[in-house]
Amino acid sequence: MIIDGENCILGRVATVVAKTALSGKPVEIINAEKMLIKGKPKSVVKEWREMFRIRDIAKPEKSPRLSRRPDMFVKRSIRGMLPRRTKRGEEALKRIKVYMGDEGKKGERVWENKNPDARKITILELCRALGWKG
Repeated sequence: MIIDGENCILGRVATVVAKTALSGKPVEIINAEKMLIKGKPKSVVKEWREMFRIRDIAKPEKSPRLSRRPDMFVKRSIRGMLPRRTKRGEEALKRIKVYMGDEGKKGERVWENKNPDARKITILELCRALGWKG
């Protein structure tokens, strides 16, 4: 299954991807950097900065490493919806591939944003605000 993430809501797509991967089917997500997180952009960035700041306060070598790269950011969000400490969850995570750009493939849209006026921020904008330089 190939999913086009452009203009789709991250959390909604992540649930569909997690269920599909747990059922045994491979899933690919393209255009991961164009996915959306709903909410006021400033408050979303502030919330994620808090998570990254916790890592700086504690011992950085022992704290969890949160990726700022958009494709890894999306995969980490999906990982949170899987029972990753079980064999079934580990295998499901291996079935998920996330790409930036379209990779020359066409995918289906899942949970597209139907309200263009809603407050939102793209994954690319969020990752750049968190310090990604790509």
